[in-house]
Amino acid sequence: MHGAFLLYLPPKTATMTATPIAHKILLQRHRALATRVGNTPLIALPSLSEDLAPDVRILAKLEWHQIGGSVKARAAHAIIGDALANADRRGKRLLDASSGNTGIAYGALCAALDIPLTLCLPANASPERKAILKALGVEIVETSPFEGTDGAQAACQEMMEATPDRYHYLDQYGHPANRRAHYEGTAGEIWMQTAGDVTHFVAGLGTTGTFNGTTTRLREFNPDIRCIAFQPESALHGLEGWKHLETARIPAIHDHGIADEHRTVSTEAAYDMVVQVARNEGLLISPSAGANLAAARSIAEELEFGTIVTTLADDASKYGEVMRQLF
Repeated sequence: MHGAFLLYLPPKTATMTATPIAHKILLQRHRALATRVGNTPLIALPSLSEDLAPDVRILAKLEWHQIGGSVKARAAHAIIGDALANADRRGKRLLDASSGNTGIAYGALCAALDIPLTLCLPANASPERKAILKALGVEIVETSPFEGTDGAQAACQEMMEATPDRYHYLDQYGHPANRRAHYEGTAGEIWMQTAGDVTHFVAGLGTTGTFNGTTTRLREFNPDIRCIAFQPESALHGLEGWKHLETARIPAIHDHGIADEHRTVSTEAAYDMVVQVARNEGLLISPSAGANLAAARSIAEELEFGTIVTTLADDASKYGEVMRQLF
């Protein structure tokens, strides 16, 4: 199984109940959790605009203000909602591959719903993420650190084929609810919070749900909004959660042609931005958040006017090793 092995098996072994009353209660609990998903703050970052043209500003959504502490709460809530509506998943464990943030969002939601969850996770995911998943009662299967989330997805497929009656595969990389969560949520929040004054949307590509879903809806609000997708500049990078699509498995939900431009950002630029934002804005952000801000800044430097919006996927709390290197 691509070198996969069981790391942690929590005591919870119950399967999801299938009685009509229990299922109705489960759906109600899932709907109630929607109050802890989305509606994240949009803030200005003055230090990033000091030497730009006077009419250019950079705004960022603090996506860790959600259950599970990251942008992935949006997709996880929507995907689990679809699973609850699927009669085939009843009596099965939920299963998916993750580099960490979606897994934590799944774990938090499943803990609140008392649903058993198994995750395939690259072995080099940060210790903080593994500890959080263990605390949430998630069954973890570690996969090859050299194959990233592609290897974790392959392990999920093999587990499904070997024991199809045990698992319901969520497949965040191919599930349309991933994009839909941002189409229905993130884009509308950006439009409302900027009073329609957004001219550019910038985001990195991982599962690609944030960029694809948000871009699709923003274009419906205003087709002139420019949407620029970013990737790591090379296959070997330190931006956990991002994909170098030229060398990785392209997520099924991705629409390559939806972006006005495709650009790259370096890990070094992302790390520099983490330091800059900590020292000048008092925000401790993740490397991927730093990459999005570095990308937004590179676009801002080319403009005479405009409002550039990006998302900060999570804060620095799960990146102890990186923080020790930078500070």
